[in-house]
Amino acid sequence: MPILMRLDVMLAKRRVRSKTLAQAIGVTEANLSLLKSGKVSGVRLATLAAICCYLDCQPGDLMEYVPDDSDLGLKDAV
Repeated sequence: MPILMRLDVMLAKRRVRSKTLAQAIGVTEANLSLLKSGKVSGVRLATLAAICCYLDCQPGDLMEYVPDDSDLGLKDAV
């Protein structure tokens, strides 16, 4: 998948535990774990905003676009 989640990196930088963040933003630890691992196909903007607010960061600090071979055809189409 071309979008990599960097939530674990930001948690480490801010010295925040996943459990603490999950409780603060109102999601389960299991769902936060899925989000950290990138095993989700989407994230609600409200959840993303809550994470950014709590960790004092921007969405770009949590996600990174890394093109893969399947994206090459899209570049030519645009």
